[in-house]
Amino acid sequence: MITRFIRIILAALALAGLIGSTPARAQSLDELHKSAVKEGGVLNFYATLAQINAEIILPIFEKRFPGIKVNHVDATSDKLVARAVSEARGGKTLGDVLQVPLENVIQVHDQGLLLDVSLPEAAAYPDGLKGGFWVSSDLQYFIAAWNTSLVKKDEEPKSYDDFTHPRWKNRLIAESRDLEMLLAFAKYRFKSDEKAIDYWKKIAANNVEFHKGHSQLAELLVAGQAAACLTCYSHHYPIRIKKGAPVNYLLSEGVASINGTAIFKNAPHPNTALLFARWVASQEGQKVMAQGGRNPAHPKVEPVDKTRTEKAYFITAADLKEFPKYEKI
Repeated sequence: MITRFIRIILAALALAGLIGSTPARAQSLDELHKSAVKEGGVLNFYATLAQINAEIILPIFEKRFPGIKVNHVDATSDKLVARAVSEARGGKTLGDVLQVPLENVIQVHDQGLLLDVSLPEAAAYPDGLKGGFWVSSDLQYFIAAWNTSLVKKDEEPKSYDDFTHPRWKNRLIAESRDLEMLLAFAKYRFKSDEKAIDYWKKIAANNVEFHKGHSQLAELLVAGQAAACLTCYSHHYPIRIKKGAPVNYLLSEGVASINGTAIFKNAPHPNTALLFARWVASQEGQKVMAQGGRNPAHPKVEPVDKTRTEKAYFITAADLKEFPKYEKI
């Protein structure tokens, strides 16, 4: 009797696609949608997805799956991590899905707050873009950008080396927490810690002004509060340029990092969380991510706009293990 009961439970989990790397037949998204609606029709989405992208992507998801409303909790990645940990320590889980840079996904998993789950759609991704509890939602490229009203045509940067020139003094903004820039320049651009440190010291001599949040950096640049940004995201600019913003951005080189999607353990809306995570990892969802201005991670989906750099210094999962070293530097 007990054995039969266990078989029934295992079969139910396999049907939901929650166990096994290749379930015999996972529920279709439409089948899962029906279960999600019964949970209350709400998805608590803890994500750094910029509003300018979310305003396109999330309504398409809601239209695709009627009866589901996304509650987008928008904050910087460190604040979302702190919020999730604080809620867990208070004995509750409020988030359903977490979508933040990979290093932050790992931080939350290390706290025991994420579900170990194999999504059927993840099978299409190479090993570097998925793990036992996450799959890449999109790739983001750290690039330089500038305000075309404040930067003359003949002084537009051709590479990051141009920003060491004294003419940029008191004209630069950046996000101080972007450790990826130092790590990638040390390991891949210069292949030397010493040369990378020397480079950033030259940049520092130009009195960079720091702000939290890449969306804020983009808005400050559009508003003419600075001439150039050193650590902006490439996907923030095509849509702003289409709206007439006086900005341009560097695509000759950049640093690429992974954003990951994960499901909270004990999520209040588990079927809704699984529905969104599977959808965003599917080709359908990845095309919507591209439509919304993001760089899709799916190997068969291309970005809509020019947001991939010609040369990319890619931050791998293995590089994340060296973050403490470069954070100390």
